Amino acid sequence: MEKIRGTYRLRRRVLIVDDEEINREILGNILSDEYDITYAENGKQAYELIHERMSMYSLILLDLLMPVMNGFELIEKLRSEDDTKGIPVIVMTSEKEAEVKSINLGASDFITKPYDMPEVILARCARVIELYEDKSLIKAAEHDDLTGLYSREFFYEYIRQIEKYNSSTPVDAVALNIEHFRMINEMYGREVGDDVLKKTAAVVTGKFADSLCIGCRLDGDTYFLYVDHKESYDDVFDSLQQELARMTQIPRIRVRIGVYQSVDKNLSPEDWFDHAKMASDNLRGDYTRQISYYNTEQNEKDIYQERLINDMEQSINNRDFVVYYQPKFDINGEVPKLKSAEALIRWNHPELGMISPGDFVPLFESNGLIQKLDQFVWQEAVAQIKEWKDKFGVSIPISVNVSRIDIYDPELENKLFDLLDRYGITSKELHLEITESAYSENAEVLISVVNELRDKGFLIEMDDFGSGYSSLNMLTEIPIDVLKVDMKFIRNMNKDKKSLKLVELVLDIAKFLGVPAIAEGVENESQLSKLKEMGCDVIQGYYFSKPVPPDEFEEFITKGE
Repeated sequence: MEKIRGTYRLRRRVLIVDDEEINREILGNILSDEYDITYAENGKQAYELIHERMSMYSLILLDLLMPVMNGFELIEKLRSEDDTKGIPVIVMTSEKEAEVKSINLGASDFITKPYDMPEVILARCARVIELYEDKSLIKAAEHDDLTGLYSREFFYEYIRQIEKYNSSTPVDAVALNIEHFRMINEMYGREVGDDVLKKTAAVVTGKFADSLCIGCRLDGDTYFLYVDHKESYDDVFDSLQQELARMTQIPRIRVRIGVYQSVDKNLSPEDWFDHAKMASDNLRGDYTRQISYYNTEQNEKDIYQERLINDMEQSINNRDFVVYYQPKFDINGEVPKLKSAEALIRWNHPELGMISPGDFVPLFESNGLIQKLDQFVWQEAVAQIKEWKDKFGVSIPISVNVSRIDIYDPELENKLFDLLDRYGITSKELHLEITESAYSENAEVLISVVNELRDKGFLIEMDDFGSGYSSLNMLTEIPIDVLKVDMKFIRNMNKDKKSLKLVELVLDIAKFLGVPAIAEGVENESQLSKLKEMGCDVIQGYYFSKPVPPDEFEEFITKGE
């Protein structure tokens, strides 16, 4: 703003109000080189001029003792109206007693009569206008135009100011988010959406009318509240959705609420509300709860997962990820025979040690990073097939995982064949595992892609069959070459008749489809015997071997030669 003032020499308009013509002329002569001047002879005339050109006046120079309406009366009227209360007023007086009353009414400064120091008058006017304009800019940035709540920056700054004097008092951080707000805009229009945002702000802050509460709206449909500590918010927000539905006429409106209670004051306000928002985000898709309370255990989990996400790419480059192989054995003959292997990823983190796939695979599946990891495994597996082929003169097919996100990659086929061509491997030697649940999401697209891969020679294994959501009538359309029985059924088959019956059912389905069945998680002789009796073709599990590094896997190859 200072640069604009100096560069463009903007001329402000000043209103001089004085019943004495000589005083008006003196002030006009002093100020006219710098400002556009308007004159009024009394408070009533000034009041009318101000309302005619409300936004045009940057300053009022006001005499106090005038006929019709004096200066005190004009200040009171201006300060009582929202549109005029912000216009700065410099009072012109020679009476010290009047200064105190003027300050109490809202005057910004004083000029003492007689006007014998023009440079002082100019300096005071310039300073008051500058302060007024800066204050106006701050006020404009201070609040969200739509809801009247604080903007993010001022919200955090006011909290810091309060905490200087409130550091020992427990407070809570609350984050609220309107679920699927984008759909409200699309279905009802932006005007209705804006109305929802305003009413949400009013209802939520109204819940804390009797206690300390400072609120802000972030961009979009997220609200933060800094409030006095409460033991529980269940009662506070119990009727919130019903109130919003009634006020907005949107019956299925839903609000997610995250609460960080008794915030750690060693952390920054930004951290408090990050934690509250984490708690709110944990409710995504959970329609059984409205409120989630932040806890340290969840925070540690979030930090751990964020660390894994941040370290993944570097660990790929550093080869901290390693591929292990679990053998699969054909049990149709008298002696089980090595048939193939499954590639399974392991993460030997340089600082965190060996990380369980259960920690990072679901995490990377949820955020799309699994695609990079899958491609790393594919390359390692293809290179291993080539190495064993050259070393032992036999081809050991390896199964690799293909995630849902890989299926929708238009370059999937090209990426796979680029790898095969680079190492001189055929598509028959790289088997592709797809989980059953993947077929339930946009099944038509997936079936189309898988059919194209099969046409190019890839063998498709449906993994974890029985744990997903495919309906039986879909089985005639699902393109597969192998059915893998979910290991949970195998582990319980000798203890639970239902699990045994389900294993038998899946094996019958495989026979009906004319494809071999693989049983995962086989751990003992009893399971092996029962599976062989029921007609299972291939097994893998700890009965033969856990997943092992390539050099240990080679023992199975040499024994089978």
